Amino acid sequence: MKIAMVGSGYVGLVSGACFADFGHDVVCIDKDQSKIDRLHDGVMPIYEPGLAELVGTNVQAGRLSFTTSLAEGIRDANAIFIAVGTPSRRGDGHADLSFVYAVAQEIGENLANDVVVVTKSTVPVGTGDEVERILKDSGTSHRFAVVSNPEFLREGAAIADFKRPDRIVIGAEDEFGREVMSEVYRPLFLNESPILFTGRRTSELIKYAANAFLATKITFINEMADLCEKVGANVQDVSRGIGMDNRIGPKFLHAGPGYGGSCFPKDTLALLKTAEDYDSPTRIVEAVVKVNDSRKRAMGRKVLEAIGGAEQARGKKVALLGLTFKPNTDDMRDSPAIAVAQTLTDAGVHVAAFDPEGMELAKPSMPEVEMVEDPYAAIEGSDAIAIVTEWDAFRALDFDRVKQTANAPVLIDLRNIYRPEDMRGLGFDYVSIGRA
Repeated sequence: MKIAMVGSGYVGLVSGACFADFGHDVVCIDKDQSKIDRLHDGVMPIYEPGLAELVGTNVQAGRLSFTTSLAEGIRDANAIFIAVGTPSRRGDGHADLSFVYAVAQEIGENLANDVVVVTKSTVPVGTGDEVERILKDSGTSHRFAVVSNPEFLREGAAIADFKRPDRIVIGAEDEFGREVMSEVYRPLFLNESPILFTGRRTSELIKYAANAFLATKITFINEMADLCEKVGANVQDVSRGIGMDNRIGPKFLHAGPGYGGSCFPKDTLALLKTAEDYDSPTRIVEAVVKVNDSRKRAMGRKVLEAIGGAEQARGKKVALLGLTFKPNTDDMRDSPAIAVAQTLTDAGVHVAAFDPEGMELAKPSMPEVEMVEDPYAAIEGSDAIAIVTEWDAFRALDFDRVKQTANAPVLIDLRNIYRPEDMRGLGFDYVSIGRA
């Protein structure tokens, strides 16, 4: 089949490359000429393990190409995927659908054959209805169907998630849409990947509901971590104990500094706004958003407390290890490290930071933070070390070297990478999350 992928960001590029690897003929379309030029040169616009190799293989095989021309890219396509951004709209938190609707308008003006138009972008309930209206109003004489096909990709593991998904959700209102989408995903039938066909509005809501539920699990265990610190319990054992219950499961029960990234913050907000529009309050999700926002600044205060409190912090140095919202990505969107760094610099602390992939993208949101070339450069002369992102590079630090170069052996482990007894045995003042 011929697939056009409008949008060559995280979702569009990963999805397009994977579809090409299945054997489809894929054209990725993007208005950003410099991005397309870099892709032609084999330079990825994002960091995702294995993506450069996957793109290169399929470009060489002639199954994957790139263009800035939507009219050219969608010509003869069987399916056109809309995979553009839907960021939170400034001022009210609603999803900004202007890019989605602009693409739909341009598709309608350039349709040259029967096609299925697929919203891959994360969109609120009812967006597909509006896309369908825009296409109808464009005056096209060709048959089309509008389908919802939300993505469930984890940054850092996106290729594996696409090729071996937990489920594929397809929201279609007619047989034409279902038939084409079945053919698009036919290569995954061999893996027996479960495909759930639903109505379009149901499919749109599934994505938001899934992300809100996962955000709730994260926020719940973070609150349990706070309680563990008060009562002298161990949150990691609490997580294991409740996660062994098959009704709950162990995933997303890792205490830390709060969730961030491209999905959970904006999707929980968008779900809240949709619920408000339909006069159906989502009180749990509302609480999750508020607790997560406050937690990030609280983690900054936790670091300040470890160096004597805000009154004693001015002029001290803290090494910040990890800036991205999770490892194996360069994504800085809503990363807890931003709030932690801001809290520290507001108190007059000099912050030196290292991240394996995220420092360039971090600079605009952390102008007062010194970016250094490796973790030991950050640690040198520091009064405390704070681990904010659990990159593998931080899991086996040379603590003899750390103690020789740091001003003080203080480690604040916001990801519970190390064992308290081990670190105290090495002579460190060790602070972690939800553990005595």
